[in-house]
Amino acid sequence: MDEPKLDRRRLEVLRAIVEDYVATQEPVGSRALVERHNLNVSPATIRNDMALLEEEGYIHQPHTSAGRVPTDKGYRLFVDRLTNVKPLTGAERRAIHNFLDEAIDLDDVVSRTVRLLAQLTRQVAVVQYPSLSRSAVRHVELVSLSTSRIMLVLITDTGRVEQRVVEVSAIDEASLGELRARLNAQIGGRRLAEVPALLADFARLMPAGELLDDPARAPQPVAVDALCASLLEMIVEQREERVVLAGTANLARFGQDFPDSIQPVLEALEEQVVLLKLLGEATAPSLLTVRIGRENGFDQLTSTSVVTSGYGRGEDTLAQLGVLGPTRMDYPGTMGAVSAVARYVGRILEQA
Repeated sequence: MDEPKLDRRRLEVLRAIVEDYVATQEPVGSRALVERHNLNVSPATIRNDMALLEEEGYIHQPHTSAGRVPTDKGYRLFVDRLTNVKPLTGAERRAIHNFLDEAIDLDDVVSRTVRLLAQLTRQVAVVQYPSLSRSAVRHVELVSLSTSRIMLVLITDTGRVEQRVVEVSAIDEASLGELRARLNAQIGGRRLAEVPALLADFARLMPAGELLDDPARAPQPVAVDALCASLLEMIVEQREERVVLAGTANLARFGQDFPDSIQPVLEALEEQVVLLKLLGEATAPSLLTVRIGRENGFDQLTSTSVVTSGYGRGEDTLAQLGVLGPTRMDYPGTMGAVSAVARYVGRILEQA
């Protein structure tokens, strides 16, 4: 039978098996389904439905005389047919709001978000920093440390702050102030992808005084070149995506869900490239993606599922966040938590 044609009653039986197995970690038998769920059919009919579901690969019998457990295919259909995710309680929503609103900067937002997700879902939480490639320049600050040293600070519209010390030829405060103002006029509010070309024009025109009302106040070309070069290096170097995670200890609660050992899962989570691939390509904010078992693409993670969502401002996706846990996961609850946290983080960044 084709998956889309699976009849409604059999879908209800599959849903009941998934929910019971997630809750009890025990194979589910027909008697338990009759006792726990109002399916309005006889035990014989349920046994027949379970036999057909097993034949079609949605459930399997782990050993003789046992009940049935969902397969990855069964979980996939269960998730695809979910009509809604489990809403958070009012207390949970208030806790998220209060906890994230207390963040003081982007690092604190990310740190709080990953810990909050791990606590809400009792899974491993993964949060990607907003990508610089999708960010814009909010402000560039130049702070004189001495007559030949300047602190260069880049602040993006997502709250990221990058800084470095630049060695320059002697530059006075008036010229430094002029340089700061004109540099912000040139690249302020522009996407970082646009900045290299804008800086090339700036490095060519600024020393000649073409951007100034008083050309005599133009800074030395070497100072402009040094600052532009440092700013370009800063942007290029920081394009490497940053990912943080929390809650790996939560996996210990699910030892029986990993057939051989939890060790391969922990080793995979130590690799930054694995985490980035698990988060996947950027999607629209709050658009959920669920990958189950082998859909994750890593042999070490075939016993896990990953729920992710993009987050950002409005329709502008800045990065991804999500959780990883065993395939025996509370999908409605996990999906609800991931979606809610992604929305809250997006609202905080809109206010930044």
